[in-house]
Amino acid sequence: MAYTGRVELARDRKLRNSNTRLYRAAHWPLWIWVFFLAPGPLTFSLFASGMHRGNLIWLALVLAGTGVAALRGSLPGAEPCPYILRFDEDRPNPLYRRVCYTFAWNAVLSFALLNLSGLMMAALTGSWHLKQIYDYGYPPLCLLILLLGALGKLPRVGTSTLGEGTERRYFYGSVWAVTISQTVLLILWKLLPRNHDSDVAKLFLFVAVLALAGMAARQGKFPRTRPILPGESMVAD
Repeated sequence: MAYTGRVELARDRKLRNSNTRLYRAAHWPLWIWVFFLAPGPLTFSLFASGMHRGNLIWLALVLAGTGVAALRGSLPGAEPCPYILRFDEDRPNPLYRRVCYTFAWNAVLSFALLNLSGLMMAALTGSWHLKQIYDYGYPPLCLLILLLGALGKLPRVGTSTLGEGTERRYFYGSVWAVTISQTVLLILWKLLPRNHDSDVAKLFLFVAVLALAGMAARQGKFPRTRPILPGESMVAD
């Protein structure tokens, strides 16, 4: 299907020769969140019953690791200067970018898929088994996504930056769609009563919001979701 949404022209984008300190610092919390979510069952316990000792220890490790990486310019967006200046240039994709975006894909895909599974099971059976789904479903799903990342089969994690102008929109489109739908689901979880009718409503609304946000992202209506057409130099965020 031909793309009919909004596009960006590389020649219209302002060329940035360096990243400001504020710009670099603003990206650090994003990667803290990505790696903090990595141990799925531990994250589930956080949302289910609050912060525990294990969450605090893991958070401290993530803060230290990502902090050192950010200071060394080894986090996407935290580099002293943009790495990608031309989206259609065949440059090696640094290992730190491949690792970071692989774990970002895990945060985007795993939680949405597992929550969807839990909602479907609750709607069909009338009972919740989300803890069991995370305990037994998260490890193999996470390993699969990490394997796909290691093989370069996910957008933005390949060995080359050649497809950056298109691949970035797949990544940010997924982030927008999942973040919006997960936020709506959290609000519904807090507001709606715990019964079967509510479970069905949560499933329907979660899927509907996910689909609508996904379609909006596909049409380039969210920031960073428009394909960048070939041309002059650009800066890829």
